[in-house]
Amino acid sequence: MNRTLPALLIGASLFTVVGVPTAAAGPVPVPHPAAARTVARLAAHGPHPAPRSPAAAARPSAAQAARAATAGVQPLPHGPTRPAPRPELGGAADLVPGVAVPHPFRQQQEQLLPDQALPPNIPHGRSPAGPEPERPTEPIRHIELVPRSEVQRDPHAPARCSKSSGPAQQTVEEFLEREADGRQSAEDCRAIQALQRENHIEPATGYAGPVTGAVVRLLRAQENPNREGQCPSRAGRVVCVDLARQIVWVQQDGRVIFKPVAMRSGRPTMETRTGSYRIYWKNKNHVSSLYHTPMPFAQFFDGGEALHGVYDDVYAGSGSHGCINLAWEDAQRLWNVLQKNDVVHVWGRKTGV
Repeated sequence: MNRTLPALLIGASLFTVVGVPTAAAGPVPVPHPAAARTVARLAAHGPHPAPRSPAAAARPSAAQAARAATAGVQPLPHGPTRPAPRPELGGAADLVPGVAVPHPFRQQQEQLLPDQALPPNIPHGRSPAGPEPERPTEPIRHIELVPRSEVQRDPHAPARCSKSSGPAQQTVEEFLEREADGRQSAEDCRAIQALQRENHIEPATGYAGPVTGAVVRLLRAQENPNREGQCPSRAGRVVCVDLARQIVWVQQDGRVIFKPVAMRSGRPTMETRTGSYRIYWKNKNHVSSLYHTPMPFAQFFDGGEALHGVYDDVYAGSGSHGCINLAWEDAQRLWNVLQKNDVVHVWGRKTGV
């Protein structure tokens, strides 16, 4: 007995250190990255849902309904995309809206779940055509972000020329074919003011902030948006979504058929996923089932992520809940260009995300 007990203790110790053999433990499932992110957010912000009853388990989930609705959609490989260069937007976090208005940005309410978490509730059969979505009731203003000391308090006062160098100073100087030294001068300021007035950016003080920089990126892309070859050339229509430059265009057989327009992608923690997808459902009068906000001209391509119009400035705020936000007029034109099964290719990385 005295010799047997030490042997048993040694055996138990080895079993504790080594553990159960891998084969006995079974394979470890590897979750999809998006599913893992959603589970992590739910675990951080609230308890797990109660087990479903047998009756509830028999009903198809929203994700199953979406998969059933997209059964006729041809799949695309979701291969990795090459990283795109990040635009020059450093220092924008310390800036404020340059015009003193009550609500310069119509910020979306913070939610725990992004658009991509849940697909839309797709009704059986074809979506009714319905009336044209309501147009914006007032002009959309492009409000530049400036240093706090340069906020224009009096909207009727003439804009004074800024002496500060903004985060997009060198980018704008290059576009205007001026000496690209990244330092503001009186001549630089007057040239940037003219650019801002032409593109309806307020206040037109010549400060090269992030909005002016975004407009310059859009103007630069008009001639040849796919110069770097990041968007694939196919026989059919391809929606090219460039997260780094925050622009969208459509090409077919390598030819641009819908010129680049500005967009707003997902905010930090609610990033728009990269990859190749196909449009699986269109609804021009869709209302978000998560946020109960209108999504005019919605064209869904990945779960709850869609191309759709908004009623605020796409240059404003930190981003969407994952969708590709477009100006109302741009979303309307894009609606008339695209059809179900058209390819949507998303690549790059938005600055700050």
